[in-house]
Amino acid sequence: MKRIFPFLLSTALVVVIGSLASCSKDEVKPGEFDYVNSWIQDNMKEVYFWTDRIPASPNKALSPDKFFESLLTKPDDRFSWIQDNYQELLNSLQGVTKEAGYEFALYRASSTNNNVLAQILYIKKGSPAEVAGLNRGDVIDQINNTQITIENYQTLLQAISEPHSITYRPYNFSTNAVGAPKTLSLTTVEYAENPNFLDKVITLNNRKIGYYVYNLFSTGPTATSTQYNDEMDAVFARFKAAGITDLVLDLRFNSGGAETATVNLASLIGKGVDASKVFAKRQYNSTLTAQILNDPRYGSEFLLTRFKSKSQNVGSMLRNNRVYVLTGTRSASASELLINGLRPFMDVYLIGATTAGKNVGSTTIYKANDPKNKWGMQPIIVKSFNSLDQSDYGNGFTPNIVDADNGAQLPLGDTGEKLLSLAIQNITNSGRVAVAEGNWGVSLGHSYDLKCRNSNLIIESNSFRD
Repeated sequence: MKRIFPFLLSTALVVVIGSLASCSKDEVKPGEFDYVNSWIQDNMKEVYFWTDRIPASPNKALSPDKFFESLLTKPDDRFSWIQDNYQELLNSLQGVTKEAGYEFALYRASSTNNNVLAQILYIKKGSPAEVAGLNRGDVIDQINNTQITIENYQTLLQAISEPHSITYRPYNFSTNAVGAPKTLSLTTVEYAENPNFLDKVITLNNRKIGYYVYNLFSTGPTATSTQYNDEMDAVFARFKAAGITDLVLDLRFNSGGAETATVNLASLIGKGVDASKVFAKRQYNSTLTAQILNDPRYGSEFLLTRFKSKSQNVGSMLRNNRVYVLTGTRSASASELLINGLRPFMDVYLIGATTAGKNVGSTTIYKANDPKNKWGMQPIIVKSFNSLDQSDYGNGFTPNIVDADNGAQLPLGDTGEKLLSLAIQNITNSGRVAVAEGNWGVSLGHSYDLKCRNSNLIIESNSFRD
């Protein structure tokens, strides 16, 4: 069991919403089951958070995905998953996916029929979707010449990782109306998303508000890159040079990512934080915990994650020691860890929808260069706490100002955009500023749900290789 230690730094807080996509397949050759399933069972017994509840004699004749599912503790474990290609799993955890580059929310088109529409939330920079001219707010009705409906949307959305066509209606922000339908063919690429989407300083009523849209916790396009963290540092250096008095962090589209990026961001925001302060604590199963505490290479310090000392930190500049965080229903795991980790040090004021509620985590396990086993799995092995031993967000964080944000009515960064406007109103103590109201109803789902990396927190970029 001690072989786990060289790789425990790969621990990941991960959850997956499986309503739109499955991350496993049944295409396994006969005869491979026992070999792969024995590997699954051995590792699960060692690291699984609920290891004492694994069935004593599971059926190894099942395909690996079904066998893995048979070991899980239900209903406590909603989040572990397995994938038949570990390299695709690793890529997805780095934010690299095959896509056209647009994210969207799904809504019922009408209460009188079963049609579904997809409204674009944002377009990724340099992606095929941006080149094709799609924009935030545009409304998609058809995929591959087929109307999206309640009955078929899960199937249709599986096609958008490959070249596909859409029929959409351009959204006009000025008139708050959609135009005539257009058909567009989109290519797909292996796309590495830069999470540093937008930053600006808004000056209103003698307040300087730093606004930062951050869409994925990622340090860079590869496991060893620090590009995105370096760019994040530069954003906060600009905020500091501008003398901001308030900070609005937009995480409504951020469903998770790397803990190293999470700690970096927290270290730029928290007041009085440095490398001596605890950002988060981790709890493993009793066997692993005992091994960690008794091993001189690790000990109790291994169970802690500390802040960094950052010269670009703006915490002391923020009025009322408060940071405003814009949230959505898919703000999850790493986003929630950031909120939870900052709360002992400052007032984290939430505006938007209740977050996803993911305070448990997993690690990436795979066998490199083994032709008989290409599988990769993400079993839950850990629970996260802040420095005050708080981990009470299993049902999500409820915002101070609740708003469903149901519809992309204005560009991100526009002071009239709904959630940003609510933050500005609170910051400046002004009357209600112009807010475009959405009328799309309750969302059926999001494009994030299609990604196996959805709602994760990767504590290190290395993975647990058996």
